[in-house]
Amino acid sequence: MENKRTCLYDKHVAQGAMISPFGGFDMPIQYTDIKDEHNAVRQACGVFDVSHMGEVVVRGRDAERYVNHIFTNDVAGIPAGKILYGMMCNPDGGTVDDMLVYKMGDNDFFIVINAANIEKDWEWMVDNTKGYDIDIRNVSDFYGQIAVQGPDAEAVVEEVLGMKCSDLIFYTSKIVENGNADSVIVSRTGYTGEDGFEIYGSHYFIRNQWDKLMASGRCKPCGLGCRDTLRFEAGLPLYGDELADDITPLEAGLGIFVKLDKEEFIGREALLRQKEQGLRRRIVGIELADRAIPRHGYDVIKEGEKVGEVTTGYHSISIDKSVCMAMVEAPYAKLGTEVEIRIRKKTFPGTVVKKIFYDKKYKK
Repeated sequence: MENKRTCLYDKHVAQGAMISPFGGFDMPIQYTDIKDEHNAVRQACGVFDVSHMGEVVVRGRDAERYVNHIFTNDVAGIPAGKILYGMMCNPDGGTVDDMLVYKMGDNDFFIVINAANIEKDWEWMVDNTKGYDIDIRNVSDFYGQIAVQGPDAEAVVEEVLGMKCSDLIFYTSKIVENGNADSVIVSRTGYTGEDGFEIYGSHYFIRNQWDKLMASGRCKPCGLGCRDTLRFEAGLPLYGDELADDITPLEAGLGIFVKLDKEEFIGREALLRQKEQGLRRRIVGIELADRAIPRHGYDVIKEGEKVGEVTTGYHSISIDKSVCMAMVEAPYAKLGTEVEIRIRKKTFPGTVVKKIFYDKKYKK
């Protein structure tokens, strides 16, 4: 089966991007150098093609009740323009996907899901509509999306794209006029640990905005390579690494986004039991004393025994240390615990630390 291509694919090829498969799409991994692209986002402004992400619209009399049924966070009573992060869980508490829920208006929600999970999520959502008076639509093929990220992002979006965004605070959105009937959504969100914006619109509109950004010379095109290094440093999870069908949000350290005091949602009972009984494992940060790089799947060792596994690891560009996130057995999750990482045939000493390696710079 051939990979899909985003509406910006030909522009990435023309700019000499390295293209690789990701989530069922042919995506730009890097244009020049991952380190340069990473630093551009940390220090100035970078732009990402994230048109591979999926979008689902839920409207109708029971839209709020339905979203709360499939979502761990609580959308009841939030104002229009507010965005919440959370998860969809299976009845065992494992994570179907993590997602953003935008409240667009009364009983009107815009949900953003991961590219690799679009088909799975859509089937899950539809299978759980019974008893709810809603209109649910998969609009992933209509929307393109770009992410403008970094300390200069606000100025770039306002001055280059002509979109007023300084009135948005973190995790809010609005619809902006673009001169035709197509709706354009701008949100103050991102996946880098920096201030930034995500812009959703038709393929034609997104291509036009990309061209403006490239012509301005005020931001650097960035691939998924540095998107991963950036989100990792900020302690943000990636589905398939820190979250999965057999990893609960509580084990991933995302309990703040799980509202167990809600009347009901899929997986609530299992998560309540897990919280009451205590977690048997959890995601932690580990800092290595050496420059060796821990990779996904490498063993975490304590006194010669495997006690966990690396989920994501890099030599951090921003802090110049070899660090990783890892799922470890609960007795070894305490800050300061000394462990080892097996890298190929050698083991390297490490210490359990907070899994946020870089201080986030969001506009509150």
